Amino acid sequence: MSNLLEVNGVSKNFGDFKALNSVSISVPKGSIFGLLGPNGAGKTTLIRVINQITMPDSGTVHLDGEALNNLHIKDIGYLPEERGLYKSMKVGEQALYLAQLKGLSKAEAKTRLKYWFERLEIGDWWNKKIQELSKGMAQKIQFVVTVLHQPKLLIFDEPFSGFDPINANLIKDEILRLREEGATVIFSTHRMESVEELCDDIALIHKSNKILDGKLVDVKRQYKTNTYEVGIRATDKIVLQSKLAEKFETTVANFKTLEDELKLNIKLSNGTTPNELLNYLTTEGDVSHFVELIPSVNDIFIQTVKNN
Repeated sequence: MSNLLEVNGVSKNFGDFKALNSVSISVPKGSIFGLLGPNGAGKTTLIRVINQITMPDSGTVHLDGEALNNLHIKDIGYLPEERGLYKSMKVGEQALYLAQLKGLSKAEAKTRLKYWFERLEIGDWWNKKIQELSKGMAQKIQFVVTVLHQPKLLIFDEPFSGFDPINANLIKDEILRLREEGATVIFSTHRMESVEELCDDIALIHKSNKILDGKLVDVKRQYKTNTYEVGIRATDKIVLQSKLAEKFETTVANFKTLEDELKLNIKLSNGTTPNELLNYLTTEGDVSHFVELIPSVNDIFIQTVKNN
């Protein structure tokens, strides 16, 4: 898969403050790319560089094989964390205006807006003013304006902010559909469960430096600890726990079950395979729960930031 966006060695200073320190990322075409990091890490500065809102002090940015330039503005849709709608303007009037700024004719903009307003069931908002809408309702309008001109690259910064669970799920499904239709997405959020659901690749920025990147599945594989969460029914749980502690590295596990079981996290070592562990456990009791503990994005985020 070729890359739609290539950021190479981008640095940016604001006075004595270094916001980005030689950051490089590659965003594959047709992927959802998670741009992660604590507050103040440099994510927003990088997004602004990609959008040409600010220029880098050094480094290069290429979009679809070309050096980033003013003509690429039409190829990018940006939903910022801080919303930018004019509160006193009517929804339809504002959406038409913003669509035309992205190069759509008034007639084409109306056609596409009708499609999206019907799709998101917001057709009766056309003559409402933005200030009459809730935060989540206004967010829907800004989402539509962001995707309306069908850009090659979509950048969503905290796209679920202000949404209830039903509408957050609606927008999540729309993002996935846009990806299936060929869009490439950069997705920045603090909601790690959304990263788990949506992202193909991730990069983690901390204190202006990129400290981790790669395909999400490969990153998870890198951080796995070969630990299994086990639930087992036995005649004497104390005796069994002692026997297991002699053979393996164990800790008490906490998960909900319907039975009174011995619950442990068991870390394998010395070449022991999961099948060998499971076979051993079945000789000691009735195994009701056996799951490999795959590190979550949240766990990886916290561990990597702490280590750096």
